[in-house]
Amino acid sequence: MKVKSCRILGIDPGLQNTGWGVIDCSANDFIFVAAGTIHSEPKKKLPERLAELYQGIDKVINDFSPVEAAIEETFVNKNPNSTLKLGQARGAVILVPALKKIPVFEYAPNQIKKMVVGSGHAEKRQVDMMVHTMIKGLKSYKIGPDAADALAIAICHGYMRSSLIRMLP
Repeated sequence: MKVKSCRILGIDPGLQNTGWGVIDCSANDFIFVAAGTIHSEPKKKLPERLAELYQGIDKVINDFSPVEAAIEETFVNKNPNSTLKLGQARGAVILVPALKKIPVFEYAPNQIKKMVVGSGHAEKRQVDMMVHTMIKGLKSYKIGPDAADALAIAICHGYMRSSLIRMLP
């Protein structure tokens, strides 16, 4: 079965910095559309910071019209308070595509790294290098680490959806 092209939004959630990346994919070809980081103001109260993240992802979706979204699953930190805040940030940004009826897919950090780099314990610089290598049109852009991670999440989903579609009768 032929894999249809798709516009994917990758989201790397974080309370202070939420990375996002949009790619067009067809089979295993990935084309850069846009990427960036949404920052929340640390001096603001938590509800206001979550609203900033929500509004930022809402603008990205409105500007680039992805048809699928992928997000990194929450990992458990040694600090339970940090894990809780990450979970709240993740909830704020995952809600946006869900409310817009955009399917959301979730991937573990090790799964994303293994799919993009070949090792589930790859370092950030390795992920960044592979993202720049794998996505057409990205080499001339300088993006931050959170945006690179978001693009890696989108690539992971692109590979996963291609595999699933090929298995369909």
